[in-house]
Amino acid sequence: MRSFYHFAMQYRGIQNKHDARKQLAEAIFRDHGFPKQSVNYNEISEYLEMNSPFPEAIQVFDQLWEEYERHTET
Repeated sequence: MRSFYHFAMQYRGIQNKHDARKQLAEAIFRDHGFPKQSVNYNEISEYLEMNSPFPEAIQVFDQLWEEYERHTET
């Protein structure tokens, strides 16, 4: 199973620099402590709660997690 980190990296290439998904992907890319191999919602959510890169990061993460789950079900 592909990790959430690897799933989120697809959003780094979005052209709209104001896209919140891109903002989160860029932040976790630069964060060397982010649990890059994790496939666990609670682990990533707790990490982001303690190390939120911007105010809406948790909300964006929840939206991306739903997408991630849809993609990993197939």
